Amino acid sequence: MPLPRPVRALITGSLFAALLAVSACSTPGTGTPETPSPVRGSAPEADPEVSAALGQTLLAAAVANDGPEVRRLLESGANPDHRDEQDRPVLVAATRANAVEAARELILAGADVNAKDAMADSAFLYAGAEGLNEILALTLEHGADVASTNRYGGTALIPACEHAHLETVELLLATRIDVDHVNNLGWTCLLEAVILGDGGEAHQQVVRLLIDAGADLDIEDSAGTTALGHALRLQQGEVARLLQDAGARG
Repeated sequence: MPLPRPVRALITGSLFAALLAVSACSTPGTGTPETPSPVRGSAPEADPEVSAALGQTLLAAAVANDGPEVRRLLESGANPDHRDEQDRPVLVAATRANAVEAARELILAGADVNAKDAMADSAFLYAGAEGLNEILALTLEHGADVASTNRYGGTALIPACEHAHLETVELLLATRIDVDHVNNLGWTCLLEAVILGDGGEAHQQVVRLLIDAGADLDIEDSAGTTALGHALRLQQGEVARLLQDAGARG
């Protein structure tokens, strides 16, 4: 049965309007919609609230050492150099938690291994001070500044020697780090290893490593005392013997 004239008119009008709409957004001669060409530099900036929320989620995943989740968030646009409300880089937070897998994902995504928190700790400096060797090695492979200093004005090597982190000391001595750098207390890594060390086997080995690395054994602290002088004062007999045999003066 033929459709009533008003219905036919309505259908015809609707089809005509649809054809006009297709024609307006089609590339001539193709019949397919034309995708607008992006304008360089015209991409909208990320919503600050969205970025902040993504960053906080990234921070939580990093501290929990959830490597796959960290990778997913980074691929979703999270900033590998995100900082929390205390101005702490997410990589430093991961390093403090010794979250190796998370730190690896962040570093591979371009996180700055030298970015410092409010305590002047970077991932590199903190890993060196605390003997977190897997993360330390990652930072050294990705641009760690071995001349950078902590809040005491010391390189990563000085606290590593103090704490007798032997593998850490070896990793750092394999770089171009200054073995005779003097911190704000007036101490080199050798002086700190003696003054704050216990003279035991681990600290003796640190002293051996520093001697082999060519450390200046006769640098004095601010009071004019050398490492040998401190070893004798503290009755660290074996350390004193090592230094004397290497030619140190008291």
